[in-house]
Amino acid sequence: MSTDDVLAAWTTELAEALGLPDRSALDVDLVLDLARDAAHGVARPAAPLTTFLVGYAAGLRGGTPADVRAAAELATRLAAAHADADGSATS
Repeated sequence: MSTDDVLAAWTTELAEALGLPDRSALDVDLVLDLARDAAHGVARPAAPLTTFLVGYAAGLRGGTPADVRAAAELATRLAAAHADADGSATS
């Protein structure tokens, strides 16, 4: 089973277990890209924390795919600004 297949199966299983109503709206690539940007732009441990905070904020704002995208875009910009200001990320 490929990594993509494992992630797809895990995402479906976890989303179902968490009671997420619209699993078709999940943007796995958005979350993975966000985690990468936080890990490289801030520090490796920032990846899970950033994705959690983005999901939490999006949920508080209504939890729509647009809410998730908006929060992820903001976090991505902040991570890039952090990397630019710092000159390099900490792993």
